[in-house]
This record gives sequence, C-alpha cells and structure tokens, in this order.
Amino acid sequence: MNVLKQALRQKQFVCVMEFVPKPQRFAAFEQVMARSEFRGWPMIAAIGDRVGSAFDLSPEEAFTTLTRPVPALLHFSGKNRERQDLLAQLERMDALGLDQLLMLTGDRLPGHEPGQQPVRYLESVPALQIVRQARPDWLLGAALNPFKYREEEGGAQYFKAEKKLAAGADFMTLQLGFDMDKFREAFDWMSRQPSPKPLLACIMSLTRGRASMLEQVAGVTVSPSMHALMAAEEAVSKDHAQARSVERLALQIIGLRLIGYAGIHLSGIHEERQLQALEQALDHWEAKVHTSEQWAQAWAASWQMPGVPPVTFHPPNMDWRAGESRVSASPTEKLRYHLLSGFHAQLFSRTTLLSRAFGWAVQRPLWSTATGARWLHRIERSLKRPLVGCDTCGRCRLEDTLYTCPETCPKGLANGPCGGTQLNRCEFGDRECIHSIKYRIAKAVGQTAVLSERLIPCVEVGGRHQSSWPQWFEVQTPPVPSRESVTTMAP
Repeated sequence: MNVLKQALRQKQFVCVMEFVPKPQRFAAFEQVMARSEFRGWPMIAAIGDRVGSAFDLSPEEAFTTLTRPVPALLHFSGKNRERQDLLAQLERMDALGLDQLLMLTGDRLPGHEPGQQPVRYLESVPALQIVRQARPDWLLGAALNPFKYREEEGGAQYFKAEKKLAAGADFMTLQLGFDMDKFREAFDWMSRQPSPKPLLACIMSLTRGRASMLEQVAGVTVSPSMHALMAAEEAVSKDHAQARSVERLALQIIGLRLIGYAGIHLSGIHEERQLQALEQALDHWEAKVHTSEQWAQAWAASWQMPGVPPVTFHPPNMDWRAGESRVSASPTEKLRYHLLSGFHAQLFSRTTLLSRAFGWAVQRPLWSTATGARWLHRIERSLKRPLVGCDTCGRCRLEDTLYTCPETCPKGLANGPCGGTQLNRCEFGDRECIHSIKYRIAKAVGQTAVLSERLIPCVEVGGRHQSSWPQWFEVQTPPVPSRESVTTMAP
C-alpha cells in the first residue's frame, strides 16, 4: 500500500511537499525529502505537471531523475492533452510502480491567448472517470478552489466538486489560499457530502515578494490589505518579514489540524533550512496554542501591525460565503434559455413529430458520404455558431449545459469552471466566466441539479468538426447496469 493511501485510511496527518521539476532544484529537494517524515507526519512528494510550459520535465521523468525513490503523488495537467495522453501516462506510471495521481485541468497554457487557435484541455471530471475505469484501485485526487468571493463562481466551484467526487476522487486538495474562513467553509461542505473524503490544504509562507508573484497566478487571492501588511513588515527588515511569514504558516498548519484537515500540501519550501525554520515556529506555537480560541487570537495577531489597517482576506466589497444566495439570471439570460430550451424540445426531443422528421432527414445515406458529411457540418456550424458560439465538437452538449456552449470557454470546459476565475472573470480576462452565467441561469430556472449531477464526457479527437445531428438521433440503448449497481439494487 502506498504511503499516502495508508495515511489517509488511518487518518494520519500527512505533509505533501510540492515539487516543480526544475534542474536546479533537484538536489535541494532530495535533501528535504531525505527526512521521510516531518514532525512524525509522513512526507510525500507532489510532482507538478506543465507548471511552466509544455516543455517541462514530465512528472514521470522527474521521478526517475531523483537519485533515491520517494513516495510520490504525480500530477496530471489536462492542458493541451487528450485521452490518449492520459492513458499513456498511466502506462508509464505502471512501469514505475506508481499508483496515485492528482487530476488537474490546469491553468492557462503559456502562449494560449483569446482569439487564437483553440487549445484542448482535458477536463478533470472526465479525466477522473477515464483513470477510475482504467485503474480502479488507484488513489485519485482532485482540486477544489473555495477562495471565491462572488456567489456564481463559488457556487459553481462546489457544484463541480460534487461531480469530481462522483467521478471517483478519493481525496481533494484545495488550491493555494490564506483565508481560514474559506478553509473552514470547504471542510464543512465536504462534511455534508454523502461520502465525505479527506481534504488537503495547499499553503505557503507569504512575503511581499511572493504576494506580488501570486498576482500572476490564476485563482489566488491576495487582498490589498494583505499587500499593505507585507509591505509594512518588509519596511522593518527582510528578516522580520520572513520570520512573520513563517510564524503565520505555522499557525495556519495548527489551525488546519484543529479544523480536521487530513494534511497539508506545502508549496514554496525548496530547502532544508526553510523546513527547519517552520519546525521551530511549530514548536513555539504548539506549546502555546491548545484550543480553537487560543488559535484564533494568535492567528488574528499574526496579521496585525501598529499603524497598518486591519487585514481582510477578500477583495474589497466582495465577501460571498457558501450558503448565501442573492443572484439570479437577467431577463435576457432567462429569455434566451427558455427560447433555446423550447426550440430544442421541438427539434431534438426525439418524441415530437418535428423532431422525428428532422432525425429522419439527417440520417439519410446522403450525409454519410464525404461530401454530404462536409456539407452537413457546414450547415450546422453556420446555424449554431452565431446563436451559441458552437465549434461543432461533434457531440453537442447544450442540453447538459443549459444551452451555454462549453466551446465558448477558452479551455472548452463543460462540467464547470476551472479554479482560475477572479470575481466571475475568466482566467483569460476577456469575458465573464461562462460557468458563472450558467450558474445564474440554473438558479433562475430551477436546474441547479444539472450542475452537480451530469458528468459530461470529454470530446474525442476523432469526432470533432463534424455534425452532431446524425449521432444525436441514433437509436438510444439503455446502459447496462454495472455489477455494483446490480448488487445495490438486489433485494
């Protein structure tokens, strides 16, 4: 049994060390991992995938480059990837004896700009389904970003997280954050799930330099008041600022353990001396903090400084919390949904006279020829692209996405948002996130279950850029129940 799986099963706190595979960092990282434990907590290397570019060392290459094998949680980033890329990684991991994977859609691929040739991102939900089917016994993780401060983006994050659990995630790792109220919110959300899974918290020590760097990292929130505190600390001295950042990191770990997190995902620790400094800070604060009340006082004090305004972790005037419900779709958004839904019911329901006639027409042998298929594709694209932004992916998903086309997302995501949104804005910055729009519509028309229950498969390479109509009207065969479902249904 691998170290992480055993620790999670035994409810033993774990320390996952993030490693971005860069040649100059291998020696220092191996020195860190030589410990094998941190304060008695098992240490696992989390090896990043395409963090910088598509030309980075792959997680498997990085693992084999290490001079000494370590327990490793490899990442899979879906950016510019297809099903076959994922399956190929599974084969390589089999050869290395590795059987645990963190599934990520991934942030924007460098060089992928709005308006350019679309880049396909293999979304985490179908990626989880693919691996769970191919490797049923593997330990699979997924990401959740609760650090959202508008209802649409926050609510959509939790809906998609439900899909990730249904797709087979064994645990979830939160994206990097500092707002402990949001860490508690995510833990409470998980506790309410039918089958709660362990949560890991991604954390790092925060200084002024790192705060500036994180401004460029999609989905990470560093508020203006946090920046002000970092600047004031650095004005005293860099040593003072560094010591305060380590103190806060130690207190954050203590707080996460008090909440009930299964472990930490440490980012930004590159050298043994940094781990030693954290260990000393933990020794200091664990001797002082024994209750949640003591921790809250110490945590608040660590974010205070004379002459500096109080720190808030949310953007100005934006402080949505899970459970709050205020937004609704605009009249235009609701009208558009009802018109498209009604049109779909008439033409694609397979039950109305019009839909049967249309289905019969698009399944004529003429459209099976190369020329006929090309023309049918052109017809569908010319009609649907101006209406919904269709890119004729070959398998229309509009019914499952409340008639908001996933191809209008720069990453082509159908199951929900990535973690990179900021106050409803797309990571690419040129539009509102389509999943925020979809969230508002779902609330307004009573269809929120669609956002959490319908697991939408990935679009396969061979089916793209052809008409979806003939396939839509193929004979629908009921799914064969799995052995598990048969057992569940048996009296």
